[in-house]
Amino acid sequence: MKQELEQLLLAAVGRLVGETLPQMPPAGTVVIERARDTRHGDFASNVALRLAKGARRNPRELAAAIVAALPPQDWVARAEVAGAGFINFHLAPGAWGRELAQVLTLGKTYGTSRLGGGERVLVEFVSANPTGPLHVGHGRQAAYGATLANLLAAAGYAVEREYYVNDAGRQMDILAVSTWVRYLQAAGESVPFPENGYRGDYVLPLAQALRDEAGSTLRHPAAAVLAGLPADAPAGDKEAYIDGLIARARGLIGAEGFRRVLDLSLARMLHDIRDDLAGFGVRFDHWVSERTLAEEGAIDHALQVLESQGRLRRQDGALWFAATEFGDEKDRVVVRENGQKTYFASDIAYHLSKRERGFSRLIDVLGADHHGYVARVRAGLMAMGQPGDCLEAPLIQFVSLFRGAEKIPMGKREAQFVTLRQLREEVGNDACRFFYLMRSHDQPLDFDLELAKSRSNENPVYYIQYAHARVASVMKQLGARGLAFDRAAGLGNTALLTSEHEQAVLASLTRYPEILEQAAVARAPHALVHYLRELANAFHTYYNAAQFLVEDAPLRNARLALVLAVQQVLRNGLTLLGVSAPESM
Repeated sequence: MKQELEQLLLAAVGRLVGETLPQMPPAGTVVIERARDTRHGDFASNVALRLAKGARRNPRELAAAIVAALPPQDWVARAEVAGAGFINFHLAPGAWGRELAQVLTLGKTYGTSRLGGGERVLVEFVSANPTGPLHVGHGRQAAYGATLANLLAAAGYAVEREYYVNDAGRQMDILAVSTWVRYLQAAGESVPFPENGYRGDYVLPLAQALRDEAGSTLRHPAAAVLAGLPADAPAGDKEAYIDGLIARARGLIGAEGFRRVLDLSLARMLHDIRDDLAGFGVRFDHWVSERTLAEEGAIDHALQVLESQGRLRRQDGALWFAATEFGDEKDRVVVRENGQKTYFASDIAYHLSKRERGFSRLIDVLGADHHGYVARVRAGLMAMGQPGDCLEAPLIQFVSLFRGAEKIPMGKREAQFVTLRQLREEVGNDACRFFYLMRSHDQPLDFDLELAKSRSNENPVYYIQYAHARVASVMKQLGARGLAFDRAAGLGNTALLTSEHEQAVLASLTRYPEILEQAAVARAPHALVHYLRELANAFHTYYNAAQFLVEDAPLRNARLALVLAVQQVLRNGLTLLGVSAPESM
């Protein structure tokens, strides 16, 4: 309804171009908002105030001209000028019924729009290093990224979802050597576990799988493994020790053997991540490998593009990118003195490949510790001839778990963390998805486990699902009484929905399309969460105040049309959030 009013207003403004107005203003200038006080109307616009200066007109006079130019609509009772030049719209009684019919007719597509115009958007999210299971922080990124992609698709964007697998570099080497040391320990070798290794129990089944596959072919005596290595922490440098241990592993089992350990560890960790995300209801259209990116020449291609633009220089044996010329805080090394390409080189090559695959907008959902990442990747894109503003990077703040008043400690390297799988098993997927989205992504989140598990109105996901189930219960009661819902009669008698509670439900219900667009444009799934809570509250208040299955058939059908529309919108919204809409609770 808001969008239709904006189109009416746009048409009225268009009629004034050439005489009252010098030119057609941008569509974004013509905005309708819900009225704060319904005594002054249902919707309002300040378009006359916005255009008055450029038109050299008094705002009230311009507002009056716009009102006079409005195309007549039977669902608009009247439009009037108020205050300094606002235009207030009063809807006819049948307007809400008209929108109610739209909800029931469009069903699961109600609220969707063509705002995005089919623009191709790539949402990359989670992309956790496959060096361990997903933890609760990754879960928040997964819930946010999946829901944002759903919202953008509902708003008319052509969306694809992608996971970037960081399967190259030092962290993978550390995972491989961690698996190998556990393999040696399981074989009876007294090799101490490195302080900088991955210490979680999840490495033990990797080592067992390696024993099952390789037998004793990768086993070497502890003395051979440890001879000449620098001291590990706390007496020595843990970084030097782990690098020495990786080199020793390569020397003893060979490059092929080390690759075998790495590939096994990677494959099993990736399988766990894929399975975990699938169980969480999160899907991806593409899984892109950093290693494959390098092997297929994408990194070399990106460096060649930078070279052709004159953006690379040699210094102290390394190859540098002049990132400061494009707003970064410092220049960046892309190839080290030893000839090894840096993570940064991989990152900019990956983003160039996204653009070359035809995506006009790139959205990277990143952890809060990646705040310095965006400027340098954007610099790389600009240096390669791409628009810098094509890249967005919502930063997802940290999650703290609480059990009652007690905060649960977490630290990944020390193996003190709660996995996403553990969280899902304890509170369920619905609570996980919903609670992750209750706060804006740029704010830290305190996740209350006890509240998430509770079956009470204090639990927001339960409260919303209960509203959906209550409507289903009403329809079962209708059938048990030998009655049926007459949709035509219901929609034909919406003028009977005049009570304060019914008007409140109608006003809340019909905001859904506006909320979807706002949430998509602002990259703010939490706006949809808050809206669903408000709609559920309006419904529960109505449910407690009125009888739906009354003897008066026209009124009964009108009320059933209203509550079925509420159920449909709740189901649509919950589906976008990745939360189920149960028929019973």
